[in-house]
Formats: sequence, C-alpha cells, structure tokens
Amino acid sequence: MAAGNPFGILNKRFVRVPLGFVAMSAASLLAFHVGHDAAQGLFGSKAEAATGVKAPAKPGSAPAKLAAAATAPQTQPASKQDDPFVVKSILDIKGPIKFGEWYWNESDATPGPLVVTVDLQARTMSVFRDGHEIGATAILKGYGDKPTPTGVFPITQKDADHISNIYDVPMPWMLRLTNDGITIHGSKVEAGYATNGCIGVPNPFAKRLFKEAKIGTKVIVTDGKRIGVGDPILVQQDETGA
Repeated sequence: MAAGNPFGILNKRFVRVPLGFVAMSAASLLAFHVGHDAAQGLFGSKAEAATGVKAPAKPGSAPAKLAAAATAPQTQPASKQDDPFVVKSILDIKGPIKFGEWYWNESDATPGPLVVTVDLQARTMSVFRDGHEIGATAILKGYGDKPTPTGVFPITQKDADHISNIYDVPMPWMLRLTNDGITIHGSKVEAGYATNGCIGVPNPFAKRLFKEAKIGTKVIVTDGKRIGVGDPILVQQDETGA
C-alpha cells in the first residue's frame, strides 16, 4: 500500500460520486483537457502513453483527492446506517493522492454490496463495501476525442490477463464497462499518461479490485460531483438503471 501523501491541504475529504447531489467541488479547478491545460500549471506534456495517447502530466504531481479525512466520527440516522448504498465511512487519507499512490483498508468494512465511484475531475476512484470506503486511488483517464464516458456502468466481464484486441497492449485485471472497449484495468499510473477512454489504476490496486468486484457490480463515473458521510451513493435507482 502506498504511503500517505505529505501535502495535506484541506481538513475534510469528500468522496466523489455522481447523480446530482452536493455542490460542484473545488476540484473543478483541476479539470484537464489536452491542448489547453494551463490550469494551475500542475501538469506538463508527456511522451506517448502505453495506450498510444498523449496527455499533460508532471512527474510526481497528482490530482487532488480534495480533502483530508474527517477524524471525528459522524453520526447518521438509524435508517441510513442500515442502507448499503449510503456512505458510512471514508478512509483516513490526509491530503491529495499522487499518481501511483493507492490505499486499501477493510478494517471498518462490513459484508455487503460493492460500489465503485470515479470522479474524472479529481482523477480519483473510491471503492465502497456496504457504504464503507475500503479503497481509493488516483486514476488515468481519456482525453480529447477518446474521453472516458460518465454514467452508471455494471461490470460485464472480468479478465485478469486481458490483451487489448484494438491496441494490442496488456490490460491486466480488466473489468469491462462498455461493449465498445471502456474498461478499468491495471496501468502505470505513476507515469501520468492518458488512456484511450479506459480508467487506469495501479496494478496492485487493480488486482485487489478485481478480486472484490463481481459481474454486475456498479461503477459510477462522474465529472465533478461529491458527497460526504451520510449521503447516498446510488439514488433514483429506477431512473438510472442502478
């Protein structure tokens, strides 16, 4: 597991999820787009990614997880404590997560359904079991004419030793999200490259997620929404298909 990041900048860390709740976060300042990514000067240009796409990056820099974890316990109504799709706890991560860093801690988790959330603006992924965050990492995403799509996607295929039939490159611990090739898979995230639309995570994190995830596990991808402890992860299930 990666060491904690020394650059703590906020006092409370929020978990990124979609579906129209809580105001747009300060992470919108970190939105990136190939070709005009002058935002805050955080990322410089890089050589071609393993997937064949160029994207801005800077060695050692990272998307903000945008907050440190709350240290004091937060109480919830009894009805929410029993809801597996309500955030009950988040990992104690103080500060941003750098490319290549990842966290995994199941000590507070209880048995229950798994939900994965991705925020493209913050470039982070969170993994929840029964409402408890058990994993978090920085991600790679797609840019330009190959963006990572947003929405709610059930995992439809798992392949630990997948090779892309489009780009002929390894995609270890692959979890398929769409029929046109969008997946979660292990990648050299520390290099800060882009993808062709897939969600790249560090290989050790990908392996753990692969073990936990099942066919049908929901992956929620948004672009700048956030919630905190006590808020729903999945809402309006009939409308979203979740």
